[in-house]
Amino acid sequence: AGGPCGAGPAQGLIGRAVDSAVGAEAMRLSGAQTLRWIGPGQAVTMDYRPDRLNVEYDEGRRVTAIRCG
Repeated sequence: AGGPCGAGPAQGLIGRAVDSAVGAEAMRLSGAQTLRWIGPGQAVTMDYRPDRLNVEYDEGRRVTAIRCG
C-alpha cells in the first residue's frame, strides 16, 4: 500500500465534509502514500511529490478539489 498517487478514483469525495474517514478513503482510493489537507488561503510548498494526495477544502470544511503532487 502507498505508492504513486492516482487522484481520479477519489474524485467522488468532492463535496464531502472534511474528517479523518474522508482522508482515509481518499488515500485508499488514490493509492497515495501521504495526504496533505489544504485549507482556504493556506500557503503550501510547490514541491511535487508523486506519492502525495492534496485535498483542498473550503470555509465550510467541504472538499473542493483532490489532486496528486
